[in-house]
Amino acid sequence: MNWLNWLGDFFSAPDHRSGPDSIVHRITEHLVLSGEALLCAALLAVPLGLLIGYTGRGVTLVTAFAGATRALPTLGLVTLAVLLAGVGDTAVLIPLVALAAPPLLVAAVEGVRGTDPDVRDAARGIGLTHPQVLWQVCLPSGAPTLLAGFRTATVQVIATATVAAYVGLGGLGRYVIDGLATRKYAVTVGGALLVVLLAVGAQLFFALLARYALPPGMRAQRRAR
Repeated sequence: MNWLNWLGDFFSAPDHRSGPDSIVHRITEHLVLSGEALLCAALLAVPLGLLIGYTGRGVTLVTAFAGATRALPTLGLVTLAVLLAGVGDTAVLIPLVALAAPPLLVAAVEGVRGTDPDVRDAARGIGLTHPQVLWQVCLPSGAPTLLAGFRTATVQVIATATVAAYVGLGGLGRYVIDGLATRKYAVTVGGALLVVLLAVGAQLFFALLARYALPPGMRAQRRAR
């Protein structure tokens, strides 16, 4: 089978074992870029989503915004960012943040809105302020939904971060783009496989996080949903 031979050639290549084009180095670049995009998206989307979910204002707008962003072409955004900001990390971070922010925003909104109104009223009744109700009651209650949003955003960003190679940056996309350009299909197949494995690894990480890191009550709530 050709693809098995290609994978063998890819993983056995000396320059993929050490140096700037090694698999470990490319994976590290990919994870760093993805982490930066997720951090920026979380700082922008999560606080806004918590506020909108708590007040109930702008929910329809958030839903429409999240739906509209799915139609945005990632490579088109990269090209536009290159024209505006030049070649660099910013040209890739902009579309990746635009991709990650909507699921985080929606998850934050829905997580807070899913809090039992009676629980919120009880918290207010014992004297908690609105910020205290949000952080001490609504946020813990919405943690499973927010975690699901992070899982979705992480997988999407990891899969899409390959566009970094489109503007000459690193990451696993380097294998895909360079392999196609030089017709070294073993490199292309190997790079694509590593992206898939990284995305699957992210899925498993969040599944384990939801299973073991959340309190038992929240895990039961997540399963019920």
